[in-house]
Amino acid sequence: MALDVLYFAWLREHVGVPRETVETEAATAGDLVRELLAKGEGYETAFADLTSLRVAIDQELVEFDASLAGAREVAFFPPMTGG
Repeated sequence: MALDVLYFAWLREHVGVPRETVETEAATAGDLVRELLAKGEGYETAFADLTSLRVAIDQELVEFDASLAGAREVAFFPPMTGG
C-alpha cells in the first residue's frame, strides 16, 4: 500500500524531507518505523528512541502498535508542550 508519511520538527531535519510517499507492507505504525529504518542513517537517528516520539494515523493520535489498515497518512512528531 502507498502511504503519505509526514515528519515534523527534528525528525524532518534528520530524515531530510517534510513528507514522502512510501510503498509499504507494514501492518502497524511500528512495522512502518522498522521499514523506514532500513532507508539509512538519517532515519536511524530520527527513530532511535520511540519513547520520545508520537505517531498519528490519518490525523488521529495512536500508539505504535496501531493498525495501518485503510490508512492514507502517517505523521511522526515529538511530544508537544503547552504554555
